[in-house]
Amino acid sequence: MMNDPRSPSRRSFVRNTAVLSSAVAFPKLLFSNTNTRDLVLGHGDFRYKVNMDWGLLDKNKFPVNDCHEMVYTKDGSILMLTNDIRNNIIKYNKDGKLIGTWGNEYPGGHGLTLRNEGGEEFLYITDTERNSVFKTTLEGREVLKIDAPRDLESFVDPTNFKPTETAISENGDIYIADGYGSQLILVYGQDGKLKNYFGGHGEDEDKFFNAHGIAIDNRFGKEKILVTARQKNQLKYFTTEGEYESTIDLNGAFICRPVIDRDNIYLATIWSGDGAENTGFISILNKENKLVSAPGGNRPIYKGSSLSTMYQTLEVFQHPHDVCIDEDENIYVCQWNAGKTYPIKLVRV
Repeated sequence: MMNDPRSPSRRSFVRNTAVLSSAVAFPKLLFSNTNTRDLVLGHGDFRYKVNMDWGLLDKNKFPVNDCHEMVYTKDGSILMLTNDIRNNIIKYNKDGKLIGTWGNEYPGGHGLTLRNEGGEEFLYITDTERNSVFKTTLEGREVLKIDAPRDLESFVDPTNFKPTETAISENGDIYIADGYGSQLILVYGQDGKLKNYFGGHGEDEDKFFNAHGIAIDNRFGKEKILVTARQKNQLKYFTTEGEYESTIDLNGAFICRPVIDRDNIYLATIWSGDGAENTGFISILNKENKLVSAPGGNRPIYKGSSLSTMYQTLEVFQHPHDVCIDEDENIYVCQWNAGKTYPIKLVRV
């Protein structure tokens, strides 16, 4: 990560613009597209100017339902997964211009993971309605399908398999989070055969309430499996063999999948800890796994090792579900249950 060629030079702090970066007392501030044009969100060295107009398309030709996840390809394109079967994948350039669309077979399209395998990039798509994981080319040709492991008790009824996310290790193993089903993490080889599983539903440290997202964290010289326990407001570390290691508490942040870019972890935070509906913000953790910025939320404050409760302060986001980071460290935010809206771009300043 330290040698990532995409890393830009360090940015200067924003100048000659208003910065809203500290906690705002309730009631929260509500912004429309017109008065977000000069709005800057975030804290410390992670501040972003809001672009609400990025990626807008003709909804009659290129509709979206829930904009679930986005990935950034090596040629600089951005692919977004929706669960609208008229165009499951929408392909943008960085300016938000449409390149193309494909897919009408993923009614429960939820997780989208990009993996470079020998110079060729592949997508791993989870579908919570078709109860399967699909590996495809960037153009949509299916090369592997993983269904419920019927020999496990949890999946005697295969419709109990509701995978929400995948992560691929360096050796090619596929880690599948069954986040809307058994709460198990299932480990498959590249041949699609089950090798291991761990986790499950429960209160213990190695268990989950909503194992929503999963990622491979290799920032420390050794691969670790990082899993979201969304209802617990936690991230949990496991070894690649599935042994529990540690927990990161993010009090009040109902987080989606961890997106690791360079030294940092970025997470769409779909709900706030204040219990209000239609909330959300972005959570950014540094290399020490401390929350250092929360665009759209209150300033992170630690008392000792405990994080004070996080909540939305500015009504810019409504249920953000995933983030995508480009080579300039801009953030693209797609949202669930947000009025069928297109992504929001946060421009690093």
